[in-house]
Amino acid sequence: MLSAFVSALRTPDLRRKILIALGLIALYRMGATLPSPGVDYGNVKYCIDQVSGGDSAGIYQLINLFSGGALLQLSVFAIGIMPYITASIIVQLLTVVIPRFEELRKEGQSGQTKMTQYTRYLSVALSVLQATGLVALASRGQLLRGCDRDIIADNSVFGMVIIVLVMTAGAALVMWFGELITERGVGNGMSLLIFAGIAARIPGEGKAILDSRGPLVFAMVCGAAFLIVVFVVFVEQGQRRIPVQYAKRVVGRKMYGGSSTYLPLKVNQAGVIPVIFASSLLYLPNLIVQLTSSSNAVDPSWWQKIVQQYLVNPGNPVYIAIYFGLIVFFTYFYVAISFNPEERADEMKKYGGFIPGYRPGRPTADYLSYVLSRITLPGSIYLGAVAVLPNLFLDLGASGGAQNLPFGGTAVLIMVSVGLDTVKAIESQLMNRNYEGFLK
Repeated sequence: MLSAFVSALRTPDLRRKILIALGLIALYRMGATLPSPGVDYGNVKYCIDQVSGGDSAGIYQLINLFSGGALLQLSVFAIGIMPYITASIIVQLLTVVIPRFEELRKEGQSGQTKMTQYTRYLSVALSVLQATGLVALASRGQLLRGCDRDIIADNSVFGMVIIVLVMTAGAALVMWFGELITERGVGNGMSLLIFAGIAARIPGEGKAILDSRGPLVFAMVCGAAFLIVVFVVFVEQGQRRIPVQYAKRVVGRKMYGGSSTYLPLKVNQAGVIPVIFASSLLYLPNLIVQLTSSSNAVDPSWWQKIVQQYLVNPGNPVYIAIYFGLIVFFTYFYVAISFNPEERADEMKKYGGFIPGYRPGRPTADYLSYVLSRITLPGSIYLGAVAVLPNLFLDLGASGGAQNLPFGGTAVLIMVSVGLDTVKAIESQLMNRNYEGFLK
């Protein structure tokens, strides 16, 4: 593996891609620690230390984890990548509803470019909305409850507008960083930025667990994280290989085809996208409640009571059930969007390929749909189980819950999946240049 890494760095084109990705990730982490203008950074750090160990941030702990701690610190990149992810969810949902979006999806690269443009516009709009809500919560003292210090130094309308504009610009810049890594770097840019945010919190959270719980609990947490990593790698590498044969064709004086290969269908065909989708949607009800409720209200409305009782505490069984159900739903939804059995069947038929025992065309598409539905079920259950497993052991968390714990299931799942995908992307670049890859 080390020789393959040296070969990757010796290849000028691949070395430039790796350095571009690392440079953009470094800029992202720098912006995640840069305070927004008008925010009292000293009071923010004091409040975070004061409320540490409670559930003051509630549902925002997981979003804070994705941003690498930038959300609760109200930094320039506090909004992070979540508006883009939420916009992607909405656009993909509208693809099923709006015929125009369905036509754009079928137009190939030009249609995809137009869909990406719509996603960017919606991301900026959501960034403005989320930045406004975050600043409003911070000014009212509802972001970090239990702290009596003012987080916003300038509570005037002009000062808060400046903070909202800076955070919106930061979200747009993060979106550009992610697209630039995908285009000119290696791997998926959005996933790598989330990976960097989670990895940046591991040393601090590990030290906090060691100091607060002792070496024994720290060793138990590390052991559990190692077992989860092994399990995730095992499932992520699992796939169902469907044999495909190609008939012989004579073109001019040459004969093509006659080969046999296979169509790989991964057990976890959707990757970590369902977990991110479910997490980004689950915090919206709590955000709406906090923005619409008054701090002096004695009798909250019935829907505010429901949200505060069931959708704030990650250890609540209703919260766990909803989170698990959203992951299963988005797994099936994303697989249905990303893998079309009819298109695959038409492609095989076009090039003379067929699955032994099944006629080309509709029978092949039905068989692919049947196999895909069979392997998506255990894949969705696996994703949901790994994501909600730490919620059952909240007492091991050092900073207010397992969702904020980088050793937790969601964090480990994202880091391992993104790491494997990035290694495979670098390996494919090496294979194209006749070098040995990382995975032997």
